[in-house]
Amino acid sequence: MSPTLSELFVSRDVESSLTPNATQRTTLIVAGVYIVVIGLLWHIPFLSWIIYPFKLLTVGFHEMSHAFMGVLTCAHIYSIELDPDEGGVTKMSGGISWLTLPAGYLGSSLIGACLIACGFNTNASKVASIVLAVFFIFTLWWARRNWLTWVLIAGMSGLIVLFWFVGGGVALRFLVLFIGVMSCMYVLWDVIDDTIARKVNTSDASAFAKICGCFPSQVWGVIWLLIAFVFFALGIIVGLAAFKQTAEEQKSDSSSFLPVPGSGALAALPNLFMTFATTIGVVLML
Repeated sequence: MSPTLSELFVSRDVESSLTPNATQRTTLIVAGVYIVVIGLLWHIPFLSWIIYPFKLLTVGFHEMSHAFMGVLTCAHIYSIELDPDEGGVTKMSGGISWLTLPAGYLGSSLIGACLIACGFNTNASKVASIVLAVFFIFTLWWARRNWLTWVLIAGMSGLIVLFWFVGGGVALRFLVLFIGVMSCMYVLWDVIDDTIARKVNTSDASAFAKICGCFPSQVWGVIWLLIAFVFFALGIIVGLAAFKQTAEEQKSDSSSFLPVPGSGALAALPNLFMTFATTIGVVLML
């Protein structure tokens, strides 16, 4: 049966939505370069320290996802802790374990996918940075006694502020894209390393397998890996479909949305960074 006229229009509309323009092709190329560079730096001694802070950040996303799912399932969150060996733990009581356990991997991969999508647009990257700031505040509250978390978030906050002011926010867009790619890749690697390549008895998948009992941890690892791949792909698809502006259009839109100094609309710039710093100070005093 030949396709109907409406089906042809839908097919063409989907095709046009997912066909990258010149700006999006550049973004895809940069994302591809990120994947290659991250993959290389991951396994080269000494040079791996270049991406070490971003590894810790993705661990923070992982633990933060545990904590947020715990809050949503009425758990009591005691603390979040990161350690220099790229490990972390979220201490909580209560909640629904079969939701809080997979939330670490799946939540951090979802965060990465959202950041990848936002990395296709300057204004979306600004919004993503503000959302990250809110996440940072919650994480600092739960990790207020963990010095490494404070150092990490202070450094990342400074980097975001710096990149916000470079190139009218263009640098921020590529930073958000990098963090998104890094988060997704770390999840994929961590799931493979902890559950598929070798069985770690203390991993989230092992604990989840003990609760469910129907599959071993390796099977759950494969399931979570597939979901993480889907999130990764969806981040790219959403970015392609939602943000079709050219670089020039993005520059014009960005000049009037949370602008940087010299954009002509500085008077409309909320004092976001002062508010963030004040909030951190309040958390520290508590």
